[in-house]
Amino acid sequence: MNTNKPFIDRIIQNRKVSHLLFWGSFLLIFTLLASLNSGTLKSHIINYLAMLPSQIIAAYVLNYFQIPNLLLQKKYLLFLGSMIVSIYLLSAFARWSVVYIAEPFIRVDFVQESITEILSDFAYLFSTYFPAVYIYAFMMLIIKAIKDRFEEKHQLEMLLKEKATNELKFLKAQIQPHFLFNTLNNLYALTLSKSDVAPQVVLKLSELLDFILYQSDEASISIQKEIELIQGFIDLESLRYGDSLDLIFNHKADDLNTQIAPLLLLPLVENAFKHGSSGNPNNPKIHIDLSVIDTKLTFKVYNSRLHTINTIEKPNNKSGIGMSNLKRQLELNYANTYRLDIEDLPDSYSVELFIDLK
Repeated sequence: MNTNKPFIDRIIQNRKVSHLLFWGSFLLIFTLLASLNSGTLKSHIINYLAMLPSQIIAAYVLNYFQIPNLLLQKKYLLFLGSMIVSIYLLSAFARWSVVYIAEPFIRVDFVQESITEILSDFAYLFSTYFPAVYIYAFMMLIIKAIKDRFEEKHQLEMLLKEKATNELKFLKAQIQPHFLFNTLNNLYALTLSKSDVAPQVVLKLSELLDFILYQSDEASISIQKEIELIQGFIDLESLRYGDSLDLIFNHKADDLNTQIAPLLLLPLVENAFKHGSSGNPNNPKIHIDLSVIDTKLTFKVYNSRLHTINTIEKPNNKSGIGMSNLKRQLELNYANTYRLDIEDLPDSYSVELFIDLK
């Protein structure tokens, strides 16, 4: 048994305990209510205990045989016939139990009915003993229906959650080859030019891949780790461009332990480098601002670009997975608590992302 589950959930899922509580609680409630109206508590307890076997049989036969095996299988005539027979026999059994078991303990001077008299008094059995015997069966039916509905809803929620989790894993898995492919292309260009920074690029790349491959499986990471990931990527790209790139990365957070879904912001940074600085010799600019105040995140990424560059990844651009991947992750992690604004101009491209991280 999972001890981390709430106490009520553990009781509901333990069939034996929940059924014992059902019978014990209702027996106590009805006995106390009946004793308030007339008679003594002792007499009512004896009466109810005498009727209990017929009530238990009625409850379990109805809920675990007649309804699932006859009614729900559309065997309506068999269901109706079995109900008539069971109501009659169990009502008679309850009356016999009261007359021959209970009344000798609570009555001194009385004349016992014969079994023939009990079986032949259909009106009395139906009007008095049928409600008394089947009240627990119908209560169990209602509770069971509510419980089944709750479990179906819980199972559906678990399936949807599992689907979302698997989809997030798939999206993260997409980021890894996408990021690696772009970085290896850059590394290839550096090796062709026999750049001295190529070994440093390999080292920085290994550090980033260590995080992406082995640490990004967590549901959330601290904003401090996210900043370190972005800074690591910036350091990697800065090795390529040196002083030719006007790069600014500002970040502030009132609580560095604020949690965020991993690999959420990196596609925006990667997108700025890929389309804003690559192939732009005219002093390219990339400005990044990250702010987390009172669990409210604001992330702004601006990059300049040449008028001739028209390959910026947009949310609806089917040629790239970065932005479309990001939007889907935002929907899965922060549905209705985020806003993504994009400004696409001839000479610049900027993205502003707001997320309530609560």
